[in-house]
Amino acid sequence: MADHKALLSGMTGFARVEGALGLWSWSVEARSVNGRNLETRFRAPSGFEGLERIVREGGQARFARGQVQVALSARRAETEASVRINTALIEQLLKLCETYADQPGVDRPRLDGLLTVRGVVEAADESDRPEDRVAVEAAMARSIHEALDGLKQSRQAEGAALAPLLSGLVDRVAALTAQAEVEAAGQPAAIRERFERRMGELIADPRPIEDRIFQEAAIMAGKADVREELDRLAAHVDSARQLLVSDAASGRRLDFLTQEFLRETNTLCSKSATVALTGIGLELKAVIEQFREQIQNVE
Repeated sequence: MADHKALLSGMTGFARVEGALGLWSWSVEARSVNGRNLETRFRAPSGFEGLERIVREGGQARFARGQVQVALSARRAETEASVRINTALIEQLLKLCETYADQPGVDRPRLDGLLTVRGVVEAADESDRPEDRVAVEAAMARSIHEALDGLKQSRQAEGAALAPLLSGLVDRVAALTAQAEVEAAGQPAAIRERFERRMGELIADPRPIEDRIFQEAAIMAGKADVREELDRLAAHVDSARQLLVSDAASGRRLDFLTQEFLRETNTLCSKSATVALTGIGLELKAVIEQFREQIQNVE
């Protein structure tokens, strides 16, 4: 059996990372599903859309295929409300009151009255300072990278689970190819015997044309020769085993190789001259279809 080193990577996975800095806390969830090409999507609260570049570049650096989705959830801690007194405005109001201080019925201004004037009491600005915001976004970017790393590990775990299954299917293809080679060795004799029997049924004494029968049987045997198909199947088995232990993304190449497996197997079945060889060919097709189904999960 081929040695599988768990180098395959799947396309399904999930990872979650949490972080906090100052008044901010957040969580990052990264997940992926199968996809023919690499596609990244990012969802974040308003104001943090700029982190999409981190997601896009991080995904491209780690993955070759699959639909990758990263979601950022963030929350700012609530603080006690604080106020600020606009002393400049109070001074302006006091000067204005002095102008009318000598008028009858005008009382001197009181502090509680001044505080009710619009603009004297203002809520303190609780928005982040620019440098604080930069620090928070940098910390969030680190969390995104950690989540993508976790997603990569999750996908590799899926690949590790797929590796022995795929390796076993390739070994089964190799075994069936070897059986087909043994069975195909008897095809020429079977074809000639069948042809002679048929000629005997049609011609009372086929001996005068025995040479012609031999030539026709040889031509039929040549058309039914499956050695090239078997050789290519064996070569495809070697290629598949190499791809299964490759450290590069091999999903597309394995998918193409599966098509070649099916092409040779279909030709083998069409050339088969025995029920046994046809049966082997049909079993080969079933195993290859299983292989192709599992390959759809490989990056």
